[in-house]
Amino acid sequence: MKNLSASVFLSVTIAACAPKAALQAQAAADASGWDSVPAILARIKAPQFPARDFPITDFGAKPGGATDCTDAIAQAIAACHAVGGGRVVVAGGIFLTGAVHLLSNVDLHIAAGATLQFSPDRAKFLPVVFTRFEGSECMNYSPLIYAFGQENIAVTGPGTLDGSGAQTWWGLRATGAGGGTQKLINEADAGVPVAERVFGDGGGLRPNFIQPYRCRNVLIADVRITNSPMWEIHPVLSTNITVRGVSISSHGPNNDGCDPECSRDVLIENCLFDTGDDCIAIKSGKNADGRRVNVPSQDIIVRDCVMKDGHGGVVVGSEVSGSVSNVFAENCKMDSPNLNCALRLKSNAQRGGVIENIFMRNVEIGSVRDQVLTIDLVYSSVNAGPFPPVVRNVVMQNLTAANSPRVLSVIGTTNSTIAGVRLEDCAFHGVRQDDLLTNAGSITTNHVTIDRAAPSMK
Repeated sequence: MKNLSASVFLSVTIAACAPKAALQAQAAADASGWDSVPAILARIKAPQFPARDFPITDFGAKPGGATDCTDAIAQAIAACHAVGGGRVVVAGGIFLTGAVHLLSNVDLHIAAGATLQFSPDRAKFLPVVFTRFEGSECMNYSPLIYAFGQENIAVTGPGTLDGSGAQTWWGLRATGAGGGTQKLINEADAGVPVAERVFGDGGGLRPNFIQPYRCRNVLIADVRITNSPMWEIHPVLSTNITVRGVSISSHGPNNDGCDPECSRDVLIENCLFDTGDDCIAIKSGKNADGRRVNVPSQDIIVRDCVMKDGHGGVVVGSEVSGSVSNVFAENCKMDSPNLNCALRLKSNAQRGGVIENIFMRNVEIGSVRDQVLTIDLVYSSVNAGPFPPVVRNVVMQNLTAANSPRVLSVIGTTNSTIAGVRLEDCAFHGVRQDDLLTNAGSITTNHVTIDRAAPSMK
């Protein structure tokens, strides 16, 4: 090691002096973590569809972006579903639509050169549906592409999905009309039945872009997504999910790229994220609502992805009241002065939850704006509460960073738990600031090189 920052020197020394048996036991535990990946992958199988195409133009859809094709697309989906499945094909130009509701065994395919343009008329996303907004269940505008209780569904490309977010939805937040967020939190915390948490028109809550809710066997592949109202891909209470080859470029408010929530067996691979919020954010419900549903997100694999702008590359939280475990991220590239950090874990003592078994390896980082690893257990400046969060067994291996202002920011509280954070075989360059460590628990490093940036000349 060379040029090791003082803030991590003590932890390295402790690790080096630890009993050999303890180090061997820790190594065995780490190995078993990655060894579980093949079993997870074996459970994740992308759905297959019969070789039948249902062009939306056969049902009356007209290209050009001026004709409302909502009914034509719904008819094509119903016809495809009725005969056992196939592809509903959007091809040959720009097609204007309202909410699209998928049914089992249907692949919504956006062909090369085609764009599905979502309507600037918010009424096209009514009536309200059972959905989630930032971790709380409610009745709200339909997500732009929505499925509830379906199986074997897909949205595929290589065409474009344009959510008209800037024209239609972002102003709900920018003008202050998004006060509905606090109203929803208050109703959820008070135990108001979900059927009575009604938003939609005048409610101030934007819809998600793609939301499979209580679905099985989901594929989102090769499509380009832009201009989203908020979270782009949001599987909720779903299993066996593949997100592959997706390109997301959307810089609006809360424009997370992919947010598995209370979901299991998820593979996110070969995707590009260039977002206005977290690139990938794994969630499990917020506050009382998350504890009421009480379903964790677990067994999630992220690999071979590229992260550009965003608040974090791979993120867990902040809505993690139902807990998150077994997240594996590898072979990714992250690089942008507007990417806050590579790995970000966030909660607070109102949200609580357990975040455990988070593994990242073989990640190449160019620039990040703040630090490589962020653990923030006072998220949203909440320093106290009855549900202290837990973070344990976070392992980062074989990471390189060309330019990171600091390596670590780990902020806990006196009653939160942070344990088993480890960095191994990593090299960080261009480091200009000491780590931020407050109630940081146990952090150890092994074979970590930190090169300080040369002082600037004024």
